[in-house]
Amino acid sequence: MEILSIENLTFTYPKTETPAVENVSLQVGEGDFVLLCGASGCGKTTLLKLLKRELTPSGEQCGNVKFCGKPLSSLSDREAASDIGFVMQNPDEQIVTDKVWHELAYGLENLGVPSETIRLRVGETASWFGISDSFRKSTDELSGGQKQLLNLAAVTVMNPRILLLDEPTGQLDPIAATEFVSVLKKLNRELGLTVIIAEHRLEDIFPVADKVAVMEHGKIVVCDAPRAVGKRLAAINKNHPMLAALPSAVRIYSALEGFSETCPLTVREGRDFLEKNFAPAPNAPLPSDEPDSSAAEKDKTSAVELKNVWFRYERDLPDVLRATCLKAYSGEIFCLLGGNGVGKTTTLNVIAGLNRAYRGKTLINGTPIAKFKGNSLYRKNIALLPQDPQTVFVRDEVQKDLEELAEACGLSKPEREKRISEISEKLGITPFLKKHPLDLSGGEQQKCALAKTLLSEPKILLLDEPTKGLDAFSKASFASLLQTLKNDGLCIFIVTHDVEFAAENADRCALFFDGEILACDTPTRFFSENNFYTTAANRMARRLWKNAVTCKSVVAKCRAQKKSGE
Repeated sequence: MEILSIENLTFTYPKTETPAVENVSLQVGEGDFVLLCGASGCGKTTLLKLLKRELTPSGEQCGNVKFCGKPLSSLSDREAASDIGFVMQNPDEQIVTDKVWHELAYGLENLGVPSETIRLRVGETASWFGISDSFRKSTDELSGGQKQLLNLAAVTVMNPRILLLDEPTGQLDPIAATEFVSVLKKLNRELGLTVIIAEHRLEDIFPVADKVAVMEHGKIVVCDAPRAVGKRLAAINKNHPMLAALPSAVRIYSALEGFSETCPLTVREGRDFLEKNFAPAPNAPLPSDEPDSSAAEKDKTSAVELKNVWFRYERDLPDVLRATCLKAYSGEIFCLLGGNGVGKTTTLNVIAGLNRAYRGKTLINGTPIAKFKGNSLYRKNIALLPQDPQTVFVRDEVQKDLEELAEACGLSKPEREKRISEISEKLGITPFLKKHPLDLSGGEQQKCALAKTLLSEPKILLLDEPTKGLDAFSKASFASLLQTLKNDGLCIFIVTHDVEFAAENADRCALFFDGEILACDTPTRFFSENNFYTTAANRMARRLWKNAVTCKSVVAKCRAQKKSGE
């Protein structure tokens, strides 16, 4: 039975000529799991909001959207609120109460459900979602993953018939994201809930989907079963940018032509494919191509150093940093990984001088941070791009924001124009300069915020989850920019959950847990020693080649073995 029908839907925002969604048609059956993917700004979020009446943006709309055979506009307020659930990208933006139990009850209270029924449904939902232990906790105490799970539970408790999700794992660490996707799969498979989800991180979600719709410039260019999507994209363009966003198993299979097996989707299927077609090298893993990290560090200049740093937010609260020691060097990309809430962002804020350690030393280019007076720390020394790019903007137009900072940096008008033009060109944000920052997609906001950060010409660039909301093509452009900045001598310190990005681009990676650094090494050595904080490519190939941690390296090993066997 068809639950949602979209016919020739087109939507254009005010004061723009190009439609954000153009001539989209999509039929969704009851119980389907539909994945929307595509580059940042392709129209995924706009399309989802057009399906949730209360979130529909202002603009010109034509075409038809029918829910259970009825036009969306004809639904009663109660039907529109309860039957179509929506989970946003940022967990904090959706939570409206102070306690977990109250958040679960809030939607039912607004629907006028009797108290006895509310208590039953809230208790049942909390038990099913496994959040009984945090039932009476404050919502501020929850980690990002717990908050997003609470948002999902608070929507599900109203018994929606269809669930819309806008990049719900964008701010979660890999383990929390996997757990969230598992809950979604359970809701879909066991409860028959229809799911439409927009995502950039496809590794876990892609194999779960019944159908995948790829969007490009507001249109759906491919809509098919997951195993067929790669082949259809390649038929459109052999170098289609979305091919780089597909799960590792699909990318490796697609790169190794000439195999008749069905395209693998999961790590298990990818491992089976590799082990069936390529011989293992028992007790003789191929050596890493990377130099030993300790030897490589000897000739480098320390840009950031923490020596036995201790930090807590209040006197009676536990320590977040516990004798933390680390070094990051000029001309290096350093990635710090770890779970939600372990203290990675706090570490970044200590380095940036926003938090002051009560014990230990924080050295910036060899100078104790306390010796930087006034704003001298931020004048061509350190720049921080926070996790939420919206906090960076203070004006109603991106260009005005950039000009204001450039003026504050003492640049003349010609210099300002030249510098803004160069950075905008590098980051591909020229089309967004005249737009309001809040009118941009998450990925577009991230790139514009980075442009503002780079205007101050820092020697040390601190980035908190910079790839959040970026599509695969934008990540590749961003990585190229980081390499250029690194070659210019910048120290680039990144806090990230994106293990694939770290594996492909970092010079060194470190794992943060319980207030300290547990391991720090080159990406190959680091990820090949981890079981959970490692790449999907490494999970697939480690029985054959332990040190293959990226899709590129796995494909290279496969081709080398195939060539040697010919």
